Amino acid sequence: MACSSASDGSPEDPGGSGGGASSSSGGPQTTSTGEGSGVSSGASSTTATSGSGGGASSSSSSSSSASGAGGAGGSGSTAEASSGSGGSPDTGFQPCPATGACKILPLGDSITFGLGFDGGYRVELFHLATQDGHEVTFTGSQAGNGPAMVDGKPFPRNHEGISGETIQQIANRIPTPGLREMPHIVLLHAGTNDMYREPNGADTRLGALIDELIAEAPDALIVVSNIIPFPSGANAVSTYNAKIPALVEARASKGAHVLFVDQFKDFPTSELGDGVHPNKTGYARMAGRWYDAISDYLR
Repeated sequence: MACSSASDGSPEDPGGSGGGASSSSGGPQTTSTGEGSGVSSGASSTTATSGSGGGASSSSSSSSSASGAGGAGGSGSTAEASSGSGGSPDTGFQPCPATGACKILPLGDSITFGLGFDGGYRVELFHLATQDGHEVTFTGSQAGNGPAMVDGKPFPRNHEGISGETIQQIANRIPTPGLREMPHIVLLHAGTNDMYREPNGADTRLGALIDELIAEAPDALIVVSNIIPFPSGANAVSTYNAKIPALVEARASKGAHVLFVDQFKDFPTSELGDGVHPNKTGYARMAGRWYDAISDYLR
């Protein structure tokens, strides 16, 4: 079964990785707020689209994408009709176990880590899954980030988001330590740090990272997003984001379990707390888009 369609990156400081030292410096920095209510104020409706990546939108509505041969409209958020080369996911492919928690690997940099809101998108994602009766957990070598409890349940604080890392640095963590505990689903948002360091060839590096994930975790669902707005690098972001849907589709057409998620579309810059990292509402928006992509794969 091939899936296509359903980001993380940010120029960050070398600190704040919650258990793993960052290998780079430079770029804007924020500190975590320590909030962790588990219920977000951000909207989360989703649509499917496979090729956005233009300038930042000022709209505050949350529409997200899941398009291609395995795109899914989520059951936890209000989902609009999907578009692209496919619709609902192939139910023959079930990455999550019939019993026990579905293991989700949040993979990326400080946006995956959650600078600007402790736990980042993972807090609201856990809430959305829990309220729909799904059992999920997060994996990764980085620990100690996020609230202790969400919805009365212990919040799984592991992740693989390290502040300041580029696509290549993220790739250097695959398979070890990132896949040390094999996930059922991988959420990949990467490239913002490349936008201000070395945007040329970023799409090629992302493609190589996707290939490595497919090779090392062939039974997992690999969910790849474009990156959220980075206003100071808008031109580079537009060029990079425009290439990502085709990267995903090329691999899905060969049978890889890979989806594209549009995290850029309709993401307002007002939801960037420091011009780079989302605030609580922005992270909730990201969570809604991830959830709409994966909800039909959860048990």
